[in-house]
Amino acid sequence: MGNGTSIGRVRGLGAAHHGTHHWLLQRFTAIGNLLALTFLLVSFVLLPDRGYAAMRDWVANPLTATALALLVISVFWHARLGVQVMMEDYVHTPANKFAALAALNLAVFGGAAFALLSIARIVFAGGAA
Repeated sequence: MGNGTSIGRVRGLGAAHHGTHHWLLQRFTAIGNLLALTFLLVSFVLLPDRGYAAMRDWVANPLTATALALLVISVFWHARLGVQVMMEDYVHTPANKFAALAALNLAVFGGAAFALLSIARIVFAGGAA
């Protein structure tokens, strides 16, 4: 193997020793997005009416609301993972990288919280207008 050679140091997990985990998380969230979106699209297409009241009742259904909530979590997590990789690759100044990642986290968690609270408001309001 050669302990002092470049190839001997590179073999294995790489310099960061955690790249595989991040890559797998992106793939798992992509699969989750695909499954949840497929379920929601099929159930949406099977709706007899697409009026406001029908859509509100559709989202208020516990199964649909759960699928929507899981989709929101998975999509925002997947987006965060992808944008984080881009920031780590292209932002080189440590202070700028920290600020960019902090802004990313605030945007992702804020957006996901808003979406989840919107779903919860529809679910707990039930069929009321």
